[in-house]
Amino acid sequence: MNATTTTAASDPRWSGPGADRKSMRQHWRELSWRKLLWSLLYPPRGQRIMPTISGFLLIIVALGIGSAAYNTSNNILFITLSLLLACLIGSGVLSALNLAKVAWRMVPSPPYRVGQTGTVTIELRNRKKLLPTHGLWFEVRTKAEPKGRRLVLRERLDAGGGTARLEWSWQPTTRGHEVVELTAVGSLFPFGFLRKVLACEIRTEVLVWPAPVEYQRFAVLVASRRQSGHAVNKIGQSGDLLAVRRYVSGDSHRQIHWKASARLRQLMVRQFSTEQQEGYSLRLDTAGDVWTRPEQFELACSFVATLAEDLFTTGRLGTVTIDHELPQPIRGVRDLEAFFDRLAELTPRESTGRPSQAPFPSVSVGPGAAARLTLTFAPEGARGVAAFVDGQKAAAA
Repeated sequence: MNATTTTAASDPRWSGPGADRKSMRQHWRELSWRKLLWSLLYPPRGQRIMPTISGFLLIIVALGIGSAAYNTSNNILFITLSLLLACLIGSGVLSALNLAKVAWRMVPSPPYRVGQTGTVTIELRNRKKLLPTHGLWFEVRTKAEPKGRRLVLRERLDAGGGTARLEWSWQPTTRGHEVVELTAVGSLFPFGFLRKVLACEIRTEVLVWPAPVEYQRFAVLVASRRQSGHAVNKIGQSGDLLAVRRYVSGDSHRQIHWKASARLRQLMVRQFSTEQQEGYSLRLDTAGDVWTRPEQFELACSFVATLAEDLFTTGRLGTVTIDHELPQPIRGVRDLEAFFDRLAELTPRESTGRPSQAPFPSVSVGPGAAARLTLTFAPEGARGVAAFVDGQKAAAA
């Protein structure tokens, strides 16, 4: 199933130095040499240029050579010192140019489900006309992984509108709302002596569906058809004979009624009714006095989602109901995913004194269709959850 499950969709706008061309032009027009030098000495908030380990070693070597050159007045040592300082300053300038006019945005790839691997994509583009971009890295994190991870751009981002994509794979650990953040963007280009870091605050909120669980079925749920097959007045390939009609191009030759064709002197085909499998309606009561253990309630949400998915796959899921709401029919994948979204946000409700097992109305799907069987859920023991049909245990997780 592929459907968007983000509650707050990712911002389609780009972020970074190359996000808005108008703001960049205005910035360069207002920038003077005095402001440029001041910004190099005192970078704006969120922008840092820090030396790496190799950069610290280079600074220590430069200080040693500078002290020796001053004490000995050796021109070769002064030339060596100037080369080291030029290399250090050039590394900082090129690191800043490496990030100039580069834009990025974070795009989630739902659906996300507990225990299953999901992806988040970082899209990049380079608006520089001459210089490509190398060696960028991005720090991403979630509430489940506060330390985060670092994604490194291994390929070159060409000038003149070059684009690239970085994918981060992660596994959600809890259902509900999850926040994915892009916290920092940095560059080690070209020599790795200085690290240019830009602080980011790109946040995307997504919904995480309950985890699929294993469960055991019993005889009540295993039986998928009535003993004689429940016939529905719907055209199909099996069941009772409804009528005979004229042959249309594309009809199977096996359905030709030869006696009727000979009598009417034109090809006639049989028209059958279909045998319908029994349908089920799921009902989950979230009363707090029923679900006193949080781990059992989490298991119940996962059990309901797994059972709903299995019944939908076999074409036996009719409606779903949470608490005292009206039954919601499940006609397609979108309806099922909307139900999963509800399960992702579900919490035990406060008891109102009403019966926890309120009457559930039978729902018919059309003329001649049987009323659907209702599956209700309740705790079983200290850890388990069971599904019941008319008081009989149908499945347990």
